[in-house]
Amino acid sequence: MKNYEFVVFMSKVLTEITPLSERDCFHIVERHKTEFTYPLHQHKEYELNFIEHGKGVRRIVGDSVEEIGDYELVLIGGESLEHVWEQGKCRSKDIREITIQFSAELFNGDLLSKNQFASIRRMLRRADHGLSFQMPAIMKVYSVLDTLAGEQERFVQFLKFLYILYELSVSGEARVLASSSFAHSVRTIESRRVQKVKDYISENYAKPLRLSDLSDLVGMSPVAFSRFFRQRTGRTLSEYIVDIRLGFAARMLVDSTKNISEICYECGFNNLSNFNRTFKAKRRYTPREFRAMFKKNKVVV
Repeated sequence: MKNYEFVVFMSKVLTEITPLSERDCFHIVERHKTEFTYPLHQHKEYELNFIEHGKGVRRIVGDSVEEIGDYELVLIGGESLEHVWEQGKCRSKDIREITIQFSAELFNGDLLSKNQFASIRRMLRRADHGLSFQMPAIMKVYSVLDTLAGEQERFVQFLKFLYILYELSVSGEARVLASSSFAHSVRTIESRRVQKVKDYISENYAKPLRLSDLSDLVGMSPVAFSRFFRQRTGRTLSEYIVDIRLGFAARMLVDSTKNISEICYECGFNNLSNFNRTFKAKRRYTPREFRAMFKKNKVVV
């Protein structure tokens, strides 16, 4: 287990208090282990976590639950984004983990606003939902990451850390993990029309949502808006609405004692069978399994 202090958050997810001090640029730990034992937790710092030889480990970031491969690199941001890596099906006898934690204040507003930091700024904004980097990006920074913890010259170590962040930020190989409705976070870099519709959906997800009504909000025809929304978000409007409803449903499963049928209808689904089927297709677990898994991972102190 990590040698960190922690306190209890209102939903009984551990809030980790890291060893990072105001005088540190970042905190890095490299460890070799045979199992994952630390419980579901959250913290205010950003965390870049690398795992090698961890095939079969189960990663939970918000409402994203996935089984990882031999190599894993994830960036976590957002103070209320719970996450954990647990043993799952992994049978490796030598799992290598490198964890780098750094404060959001490391890059003050003036520095992060500079042109040279534009790509890092965009990446950190997206990290409040968790970002999973794909193999091309991992391999690009592997040689530097591999030796980072052992670097004795602290200034050189910091420069290498900046290099890793930069290369990851321009790789184009990062996938968002948690849904925005689960992570309690809204991105602010969308077009005003898309953001207006997204805000409306987040406030009215439990109600029937019609394309004609949403397109009227931004003064576009349904056909034009449907095409515009997909071009700007990479998803159809119906796919986005389902994801938002599932995010709120997942949050209710974790934070409330309401039964699954209540949650289904309160989140805008009008058929329990369809809700169960859609939830499993998108989250890989049924609502009941998802709730049980989070209940198992929460620890009361």
